[in-house]
Amino acid sequence: MADLLDRADAERAAGRGDDAARLYDEAIDRCRAAGDLGPWTRAVLGAASVLVFGVEPGRLAAQLHDVLARTTDDADRARLGAALARSWAYCGHARRGAPFAAEALERAERCDDPAVLADALDATLACHWGPDDLALRTRLGARLDDVAAHVLEPAVRLQAHLWGLQVACDALDVQAIHRHLHALDRLGEESARARFYALTRRLMYDLLRGRTDTVADLLAAAGEAEAEADLPDGWMVIAAMRGYSALIVGDPGTCAESAAAAEAFAVAEGVIEVAAEAAWLWTGAGRPDRATGVLQTFRGGVLDRLPKDVNWLLTVQCVLETALSTGSEDVVEEAARLLTPYAGRAVFNAGAVMFHGLTDDTLARAAAVLGEHDRAERLRAQALRTYIRLGATWWHDRLRDWAPVGRAAVRLHPTPGGVWLVGAGPGHPLRSLRGLVYLRRLLAQPGTPIAALDLVTDGHATVLQPPAGEALDRRALAAYRHRLAEIDADLEEAEAWADLGRTEALRAERDALLRELSSSTGLSGRVRAGGSTQERARVAATKAISTAIDRLTTVDPVLGAHLEASVHTGSECCYLPSPGEQPTWDLGLVSGGDDP
Repeated sequence: MADLLDRADAERAAGRGDDAARLYDEAIDRCRAAGDLGPWTRAVLGAASVLVFGVEPGRLAAQLHDVLARTTDDADRARLGAALARSWAYCGHARRGAPFAAEALERAERCDDPAVLADALDATLACHWGPDDLALRTRLGARLDDVAAHVLEPAVRLQAHLWGLQVACDALDVQAIHRHLHALDRLGEESARARFYALTRRLMYDLLRGRTDTVADLLAAAGEAEAEADLPDGWMVIAAMRGYSALIVGDPGTCAESAAAAEAFAVAEGVIEVAAEAAWLWTGAGRPDRATGVLQTFRGGVLDRLPKDVNWLLTVQCVLETALSTGSEDVVEEAARLLTPYAGRAVFNAGAVMFHGLTDDTLARAAAVLGEHDRAERLRAQALRTYIRLGATWWHDRLRDWAPVGRAAVRLHPTPGGVWLVGAGPGHPLRSLRGLVYLRRLLAQPGTPIAALDLVTDGHATVLQPPAGEALDRRALAAYRHRLAEIDADLEEAEAWADLGRTEALRAERDALLRELSSSTGLSGRVRAGGSTQERARVAATKAISTAIDRLTTVDPVLGAHLEASVHTGSECCYLPSPGEQPTWDLGLVSGGDDP
């Protein structure tokens, strides 16, 4: 029997989990027939160690319970109870595993063995990984950190830092995230298993911060570590990271490959959270048809019946992302209803494998679809502030560039009394402004550039005056560009050190310089001449449109944000909304009395 178990352990150590599972299963049957409790315990614990996360435990749960019922030793009961609790928690049945975790923790506290106590705390955390358990999870994680602090065994310290990282991510504690990532890096020097976790979580954090230049190297190194380590579900982590890296980088081909693999796994194993991830990956692949097909499986009350476990936030967030991308308004309404009590939360894949954005982000876009414009803008503003604090540039820029408008017709037209109506539904009254006239003309011709001079003169002939000097001399222009190069170098360093305060200051200075250069240079960076009729028209149109958008924002922030992102001014002005973000406009009847 010892030889059979040694062979199983060797297969596990070599990363051949399926072969190890078959040998452990054979050993379990032999030990049960012989009633040999010691090897039997070793066999079932070995089988539990190669269980793939997210997959039903099959008869393993019954095998663990069979040995547990025959065991009286506190340490062994603690280990068996913890393994049984995890086998249920990892497949979405945390409620079923919780009593075994509670007994494991009680038994472990009787033992004078920190490793056994750490194992029981790990199982207890796994059974309280749901969205409503954050406070308890924080306390348990702190206790596990204390227990593991003086344990030499790397596996125990690895457990503690992985849970510490998960709790820090849940709480959006940036400094704690850095601390645990650094600790994982150090542990990675001791074992391939720890190195795999250190590399994949570093990749998660780099992607969170919008850094994509490290993706290829980190994925390659993680693949090498996974091949060395005893990680039955390591391939799943790497596959997920490859897919989400492609989504953020903008690689539809790799997104499609990852989505197809995830969908096949979800169907074969019945893993609903992987189906939700597959749906969102299909949107990144530019395949709304495939995304909509997967989304069908979440209709009929499926979302309402999901257990509030480790995967609940992830599943609902991915479903809502997909429904928003595919225009599935009924699913948007259902998912948003479920997610609303968890506004202000961060969403991470189990074990902090991948950042899936903020609930405020998806809830803002859902509120806009459902016509709740004030709420949409409030949630959007909250999400943007949090993304800035985290340095989550990709997520911030995506939400910033999103035009949060509803599906109802949006008014922007004058009334017979001279007051304008702006916004969705009945609209808001607004005093007439010349910029509203210019905006109305641009909105009537989306994608069509209109010369600023034509906007200002309404197409009537005018005397053209020649330019008078340059708005910015070439020496000053060279100095501006030199400073921009310096800022880019400083910004790269600040981002590498996660210095958020310095990063924000540098970005603000960079934006100010770019605005100045934009106002003073024309096509291909040529210095713009000042004093000409065309230049005065550019300035007048830009100022009038900017003033009008500012006034619009005071009565309809959502509409104002959309126009801010979609209306481009200069020598030529244009309304250029992002694909799928153009509302239905009610511009009224064009008449000669529209001008203020």
